[in-house]
Order: sequence, then structure tokens, then C-alpha cells
Amino acid sequence: MEHAHHHHTIDSAKLDALVTRAFEDLSAGYGGVMISLGHRLGLYKAMAGAGPLTTRELATRADCAERYVREWLNSQVAGGYVTYHPISDTYELTPEQAMVLADEDSPAFFPNAWAVPASMWADEEKAIRAFRTGKGIPWGDHDGRLACGVAAFYRNSYKASLVQEWLPSLDGAVEKLRAGAVVADIGCGYGHSTVLMAKAFPASTFRGFDTHEESLAEAEKAAAEAGVSGRAAFAAARADSYPGKGYDLICFFDALHDMGDPEAAAAHAAKALAPDGTVMLVEPFANDRVEDNISPVARLYYAASTTICCAHAISDGGRLVLGAQAGEARLADIFRKAGFRHFRRAFETPFNLILEARI
Repeated sequence: MEHAHHHHTIDSAKLDALVTRAFEDLSAGYGGVMISLGHRLGLYKAMAGAGPLTTRELATRADCAERYVREWLNSQVAGGYVTYHPISDTYELTPEQAMVLADEDSPAFFPNAWAVPASMWADEEKAIRAFRTGKGIPWGDHDGRLACGVAAFYRNSYKASLVQEWLPSLDGAVEKLRAGAVVADIGCGYGHSTVLMAKAFPASTFRGFDTHEESLAEAEKAAAEAGVSGRAAFAAARADSYPGKGYDLICFFDALHDMGDPEAAAAHAAKALAPDGTVMLVEPFANDRVEDNISPVARLYYAASTTICCAHAISDGGRLVLGAQAGEARLADIFRKAGFRHFRRAFETPFNLILEARI
């Protein structure tokens, strides 16, 4: 044990920087609880567009006790989420702050996303057991906040980008969808992606498949509310055996890396596609090498991947556990093995890669 005896001198500047970083992270964790409370109590909504408010005015508007509201507001000011006016002792939500915290339809709306770490904490014992045994944790076995948190987190970014940017980045897909295409959404979850496409392309028909029954029930509700039930149908099916042939477009929205056998999913897509059809693969943004994935976005995805994505893939057979940071090269390899001759990055955002595969 030679290396155990080396006495490393501690660089106090490096130590201070790391302690500062650790404290910022800890503060963010506390802050997330405050954001969730503000969202669920309607505090942000009560401030949106109202201009400067006293603590009493906000407490009255949101039907909360003033002493709690003042303390909560000060936590928001300290974090840069609410603006304080010392002279009038009032608090204000700026238009930008409202976009992030109050407007549920904004692509920048964040509060729902905090349900995900809440579920991760609640499931900590499950994660520890999974590490020790190597066994998986299916999607449906997680704390209930996970599914709503993930659906909410993705819904707004899909709404802002899917029809406007991602589909047009694929060769010829929008023309087909306008004319009348048959589309499969694999791992459709709550069906937000399926319903968005169905609303945008009234001539096309859509089928959403997922293995999680509760999510499918939510998807059917979403389709009914949007008035597209006639053209968007949902069914329980696995990614390597869903019914249908001759699909013009097969979509995997942030789902392929959760599957226990992504190679089988790609192979089934190759069989189910129309001869000139397209697979659209939307995956979390990642570079191909660990050393190029050192960022807040990568950390978030690796963390979710550890307790959620890998755990589900292992529960699903775990033939190939990609994780949420697979990166383009590994994904391309899977589709090439399945017989897709064309594979390219069609579009990217800081959060997603949009990849296109064609036979």
C-alpha cells in the first residue's frame, strides 16, 4: 500500500474554491424546496404582472400567512428570483422572473422540474439497494413525483421546439406530415410529444406506445383535451414488439437510453418503417467523451441516469445500458448495426441532440 503513505500538502485556495462550490450546491438544494413551495402555493402567480407588493398584499392575494410569506420572499431575493425595493419595503417579480417561475406555458418555466430531485431523495433507499445488488428499478417503481416532474420538464421544451425546429430539421418529414403520414411515438409517456404533433398535422395519424399504464392513461386524457383522440391512439407495447408496419416516422423522445435492449428497439424500428421512412431520435445532449461532459447539464443528466435511466434499463433486461449521456457516436453505432445506412445530427440544443436515422 505504498501510495497510502504519501502526505499531500493541501492547496488552501483549491480547498476554498471546492468548499464554496459545495456550499452553492447545498444552497441550490434548499432553494429548490422554496421554488416548489412558491409554485404550489401560487405565490409566483400572485406576483406576476402585479408590480411591487408588500408582504401583506402578497399574503392576501395568495391566501397565505404573512410571516411565512416574508421569510419565503427573502429566500427568493437572496437567490435572485425576486427583486426587492428597500425604500418601499416591497417585492416584485420582473417579467423575466415571471417567465421562469410563474408562466406555466413558457419554455423557460422551471418549478415542476424540482419534483425530480424530490423523487430521487424519496427513493434513496431503493438506489442504495440497486447499487449493492446490481438489480434494476422500473420506471413505475419510483416515487410518484418522478413521472410528473419529467413530463413537466420536457413538455415545455417540446412545445417550444418540436414542431417549429426539430421536425423541420429532418429531410422531408414535414412535407409527409402535412400530406398525411403514419407516425409511431415509442416510449410516449404522458403523450405530450404525440399530442403536439397530432395538433400540428391534422392530416396524419399517430400511435403512442409505452409500457407504463399510468402514463398511457394520462396520454389518453391529454389527447381528448386537445381534441385529437380520433388521430392519436395509445397502447401498451414494448419498443421491440409494438404493432404496425409502414410507419413514415418513428420517434424516440428521450426514451431510447432507458430501454433494456436499445439494439432490439432499433432493429424493430427498421422492420416497422416504410421504405423511405425516418427515425427521429431525441436524446439528452452529450459529447462522446467523459472529459467533454463536465458541465451543469451533464452533471444533471449523469445523476438522473444513475438512479433512473440506468436503473430502468437494468430492470428491462439490461442487455445494453446506455445511460442518459450515451452521445452521438454510440447511438449511431446502434442504428448502423440495425441496418440504417444514414445517421446524422439534424439539430441540437444545450439540452438535446436531435438525430435522424434512415434506411
